[in-house]
Amino acid sequence: MLNPEKTGNNVTELPVAAHAARLLDFQTHPDNYRHWKLSTSGAIAGLEMDVSEDGAVFPGYELKLNSYDIGVDIELYDAIQRLRFEHPEVKTVVVSSSKPTMFCAGANIRMLAGASHGHKVNFCKFTNETRNAIEDAGEFSGQRYLCALNGTAAGGGYELALAMDYLILIDDGNAAVSLPEIPLLAVLPGTGGLTRIVDKRKVRRDLADVFCTVEEGVKGRRAVDWRLVDEIVPGSRFDERVAERAREMSLMSDRPDSATGVQLTSLSRTMKTDGIGYDWLDLVIDRENRNVTLQIRGPDSAAPNGMADVITMGDRFWPLALVRQLDDALLHLRFNEPDIGTIIITSAGAAGTVKGHDAFLQRHKDNWLIREIVLYWKRTLKRLDLTSRTSFALVEPGSCFVGLLAELLFAVDRSYMLEGQFEDDDTPAPTIMLSESNFGPLPMPNGLTRLETRFLGEPGSVAGARDHIGRELDAALAAELGLVTFTPDDIDWEDEIRMLLEERASFSPDALVGMEANLRFAGPETLETKIFGRLTAWQNWIFQRPNAVSDAGALRRYGTGLRPEYDKDRI
Repeated sequence: MLNPEKTGNNVTELPVAAHAARLLDFQTHPDNYRHWKLSTSGAIAGLEMDVSEDGAVFPGYELKLNSYDIGVDIELYDAIQRLRFEHPEVKTVVVSSSKPTMFCAGANIRMLAGASHGHKVNFCKFTNETRNAIEDAGEFSGQRYLCALNGTAAGGGYELALAMDYLILIDDGNAAVSLPEIPLLAVLPGTGGLTRIVDKRKVRRDLADVFCTVEEGVKGRRAVDWRLVDEIVPGSRFDERVAERAREMSLMSDRPDSATGVQLTSLSRTMKTDGIGYDWLDLVIDRENRNVTLQIRGPDSAAPNGMADVITMGDRFWPLALVRQLDDALLHLRFNEPDIGTIIITSAGAAGTVKGHDAFLQRHKDNWLIREIVLYWKRTLKRLDLTSRTSFALVEPGSCFVGLLAELLFAVDRSYMLEGQFEDDDTPAPTIMLSESNFGPLPMPNGLTRLETRFLGEPGSVAGARDHIGRELDAALAAELGLVTFTPDDIDWEDEIRMLLEERASFSPDALVGMEANLRFAGPETLETKIFGRLTAWQNWIFQRPNAVSDAGALRRYGTGLRPEYDKDRI
């Protein structure tokens, strides 16, 4: 067992014997922020960007002009979570900058030039998910974001603004919004900028073309006319108008005025050479076979009697505690375990106890806190959907895939359920159980439930599955309903699972990523699937092209005074 020491900047040092010497840590607290200042006053919260130049996660660059790296976004993600859970009274979040003429210069160019390809892609994916969390808060939680652009927002800085509900740009003759990646860096905006300007802000296609190829961007009245921002305000009235608009936006919210929030305390984690132990989840890595097992545990006590008990339990309430641990585990795997190709999900616990907690969530779904917990599950399951790893689920005796946890069976690429019992084991044969959690509140990025996506060509199967809500489904019935992939018996179980994992490990990881991403998101395309699907393709190609990343490429030569050298062939 290892006892990591925190070194600051969201990096954890492990002893030399560990798999990796430096691990990104996604746990932080406002007391430890280096780049953001969080404040609240009644219904209004302030989130001020004040990036520390010497606060980079990795060596080799300075975070000048409110440029950011993964550490800045880890803090932003933490702040968004805390505002939703710890501050139910907050209805409007005002995001601003401490730099008087610069809102945010975007992702740090030196960081992008020096980072591994894998880190660049994962950094952009996490940043996208954080932007989506802002949009999710406004659409579903009644906590809306107002962007006070008191200076220029360039590249990723403008993409951050685009995620918010309302944009006010200071009209001082200098402040502008821009997406200068194409003319300056030979790459594309990495966090949804192209998609959001045309799909979300409805900027005309020809004007968007101009905007994305002009280094200096657009300012003043033109920025409003092109719908790049919602409003421009002179510097003399800027603060007054921002405060006025924040109050107006707060009147649109249904969040409670005086409810008690839930403090998000530090996760209890035991770091090991080959995994992490949490209270309700164990992450166990098999390095030789390049897979990891996520062993989920059901609650050890009955559901609470009412919401007063939930408030008393705080973040120890099982659905909230588990989803926080699952979220952390998925991020750890994404950034710190790139060699692990397959995720295996198992569960253990009393199905009836899980059913009770699931029913409690349904019964109190209109409560602000329960709404936040369910939305957190929605976001975390989407993170699993978007994970570039193969995912399998194993339903064995003692499993508790019920309701909320059953959703994991529909999120993975394949599921295997034992038919009957294991020999010499009197544990009853496994069952699964559906609930209302599987038919609406946890949609995928494509806007459909996982069962709707699964049965896209046979919609009657969704209704057939719904008819079995609350019923214990054995392997035969689960297979008949199309809810699991295969149901081996105890004679074949071990060999089938072994051959499955060996076969998967023999395939090209690149080909698997492409295949899985194509198969997972059947059905309609949404702004969210466009952002992740297109950006994954763009980043995995453009970020490796010499025009961007060679010694003569734009990322390397940016700021040197030397012009990049481009291969002019169109591919």
